[in-house]
Amino acid sequence: MHMRLPELETERLALRRPRLTDVPALFRFLGDPVAMRHTHLDRSLRQCRQRIAVHERYRRRDGCAPWTVIEKASGEIIGWGGLYHDPFDRDWGVEVGYSFHPNAWGRGYATELVLASLQQADQVLALPEVWAFAQPDNVGSRRVLEKTGFEEVRFVPEMARFLYRRGRVS
Repeated sequence: MHMRLPELETERLALRRPRLTDVPALFRFLGDPVAMRHTHLDRSLRQCRQRIAVHERYRRRDGCAPWTVIEKASGEIIGWGGLYHDPFDRDWGVEVGYSFHPNAWGRGYATELVLASLQQADQVLALPEVWAFAQPDNVGSRRVLEKTGFEEVRFVPEMARFLYRRGRVS
């Protein structure tokens, strides 16, 4: 049983547990084929709601799951991400992942979210390592991971993604 991660704020972001009322705003990008071209696309509001519900069940067990990401200046939901165990392949350990509305791209929000997630991984959950994946052509995401201390481990052909690892920093 892990300690549960608190909701938190960064300089520009508020990170909190997703609520059912967040689903329409989250689906605006989690269901957008352009925004999600490098990862899983929700094809319906129902599928988006199910994805969030599955992660919330794991939050109770693992102590972590993706947060709803709110831009503090506007109060708008702009992203979803953080630490989690992949519900479909838990063998990778705790991963960090993120998805943002295209209007929020290129503004450093992913870096801010990943740094907050890693601080929680190190100081609250005391994880020995955090993993991440990025497709070869997802240059922005690969840059975020490298900037936040991840090292490329190898290419995983069956997933067509690079695997990244970041060890605990005390």
